[in-house]
Amino acid sequence: MTSPKYSHHFSVNNLPYGVASSASQPRQCATRLANTVIFLGVLQQSGFFDKVDSLPKNIFSNETLNEYAALPKSAHAAVRAHLQSALREPGLDAIPANAKADITTVQVHVPISIPGFTDFSNSLNHVQNAGRAILNDPSPPPGFFHFPIGYTGRASTVVASGTPIIRPSGHFYDRTNPVPKTVIHGPSRALDYEMELGVVIGKPYEWGSGKGVNAKDAEEYVFGFVIVNDWSARDIQGLEMVPLGPLNGKAFGTSISPWIVTTDALAPFRASAPEPQASLADHLQDEKKGNYDIVMDVEILHKPATTTTDLSVTTDGDRYVSHIATGPARELFWSHRQMVAHLTSSGCDLRTGDLLGTGTVSGSVDGSHGCLLESTKGGKERVKLSDGAERVYLVDGDIVRMTAVLGDEQSGVGFGECIGEILPARLD
Repeated sequence: MTSPKYSHHFSVNNLPYGVASSASQPRQCATRLANTVIFLGVLQQSGFFDKVDSLPKNIFSNETLNEYAALPKSAHAAVRAHLQSALREPGLDAIPANAKADITTVQVHVPISIPGFTDFSNSLNHVQNAGRAILNDPSPPPGFFHFPIGYTGRASTVVASGTPIIRPSGHFYDRTNPVPKTVIHGPSRALDYEMELGVVIGKPYEWGSGKGVNAKDAEEYVFGFVIVNDWSARDIQGLEMVPLGPLNGKAFGTSISPWIVTTDALAPFRASAPEPQASLADHLQDEKKGNYDIVMDVEILHKPATTTTDLSVTTDGDRYVSHIATGPARELFWSHRQMVAHLTSSGCDLRTGDLLGTGTVSGSVDGSHGCLLESTKGGKERVKLSDGAERVYLVDGDIVRMTAVLGDEQSGVGFGECIGEILPARLD
């Protein structure tokens, strides 16, 4: 079930898309207004969308959003306008009773079938912070200022928010006995999160159909955005990335938030991107306001190490809540349109439902870093939690919660939450 805590993220200005089910309704496409989930399949069958031209029959009864996401942007805009008009006046009374349910009574699912996952590294702050932590050198990779660097991830292990993550096992250096340098196999000792945004592809782009998509035209192919937690086993990743990878250090699980916030909802929050630091190829040249002003937060919900009477300590059920960082997505060096342009420039296709991760969203100062690798300076320092406990990396039982919002509470546009609990490694 989904938390009702973030109802203010889901005003009529948002109306994201997801996939949900309940005790009385099968899995189908849905949207959310405050804490009410609207089952779009049931709503379409009631005749609600009959006046929306070119909307295929029963398209919202599908168990994924792929068919709808692939429609032209004009169709998405027409559906959004029709929903907004009805929900502004007369409001939720316009929705049949069997087409709506309280958020606490529904199950949310991965909203799309994901044929491919490509993870980029778009934050200059992140690559500089990580470089200092690992190599004592903030210099970005040689290609960073020329194109958005990335790698192909594992689409099959992308899971919905709320799905537990099992600590992975793999090969890494035994740092408890560094001499002689020994590779061992076992549960990761350096499990981390990465706070990212995910770009969901709508309109497909055919393989071999041209020279690729220009950044200035790429918005046409983007359906919307989700929060991504690209879980990372730093010790496994560190060994396998010389000279390739990452592979098993990342492939064990990636969590995404259940509601896709559309580019129409994000449009009022366009923000200027950082200035290029090299001459860009024609297809990568983007408009000035290339980013969105999305503010991301990450918290660790943890079982108390000690009891405390400090009333300032925030709790969530039986767990203490420690805010770790706030990251500014507007500082991403490369935009989502440039990601699309770079990927297709080689002849690569885009398939509806493809997920493109931005890479870790980080700021330049303490308290704005999007992963523990940065926050702990590569494990050299500890992050203090609200009850006085400390973390270098995640321990079993920790829950990581990420949120993202645009504007103020009155704007009513946000992503809700993306959460996942760490379970012990399988040893049998």
